[in-house]
Amino acid sequence: MAGASGKVSCVAVIMGGPSAEREVSLSTGNACGNALREAGFQVVEVDAGPDLPARLADISPDVVFNALHGRWGEDGCVQGMLEWLHIPYTHSGVLASSLAMDKQRTKEIYRAAGLPVAESVIVPREAVEAGHVLAPPYVVKPNNEGSSVGVYIVHPGSNAPRLSAEMPATVMVEAYAPGRELSISVMGDRALCVTDIITDGWYDYDAKYKPGGSRHQVPAQIPAEIEAACLDYALRAHRALGCRGLSRTDIRWDESRGLDGLILLETNTQPGMTPTSLSPEQAAHMGIPFPELCRWIVEDASCNR
Repeated sequence: MAGASGKVSCVAVIMGGPSAEREVSLSTGNACGNALREAGFQVVEVDAGPDLPARLADISPDVVFNALHGRWGEDGCVQGMLEWLHIPYTHSGVLASSLAMDKQRTKEIYRAAGLPVAESVIVPREAVEAGHVLAPPYVVKPNNEGSSVGVYIVHPGSNAPRLSAEMPATVMVEAYAPGRELSISVMGDRALCVTDIITDGWYDYDAKYKPGGSRHQVPAQIPAEIEAACLDYALRAHRALGCRGLSRTDIRWDESRGLDGLILLETNTQPGMTPTSLSPEQAAHMGIPFPELCRWIVEDASCNR
């Protein structure tokens, strides 16, 4: 898919960028760049800035490996630029990236596909600070950020939260989904396996990215019917959103409610590829080493995604 001949030699790994997830993206980009070199590709690492189109024109890569996270890199913006430049690129295309980055629109797609979601509303931040928009417990978070950036959990008996100045003018308020944190990667047309993410508290930014912040049980020790449902839900979410390449869907599971306790949180169209990231661990469990995973992602690249 990467080109008319299907042969790729030069890969530009774009990473960094201006989003709140810049540091995670740099870690992902460095790890993927090293893996692609090990897989035999010529690699140029590019910190994405305003001059990105000119940098890519100079490099003239066969494929762009999109290692950006967060806004601009994961929401369809860079994807549209790459379509304009006619450079094959990895992961999802413009529409799927845009939909998946918007949590509320993602939920609308999930519902239409018959997938379970938690109640949520989009409201001005002033309304959140003035009083409880939903009955506690609930979660307040940006509608278009990832990596648990800017997440507030409001417990029963708590006052309405005071949000930081960095929070956007409108936010999502979502009913809290209790239970275990499960995550499932989809690689092309198959769901890989289920990871149970074990932490001492909330699976926040530090738990995701700091060594020792969380423990990943791969595969998750869960009943067979729950495992099967998770794999099915993740693949259906990937397809419903129109994702391509690698994606990862996060699910909460309330054990006391069985199958009815599964709630989809979000689908990540460009999963983290850091040393503590979930998708590389799941691929390794399925017998796919990290360089091979990165090679597959590159060879899947195309335009018109």
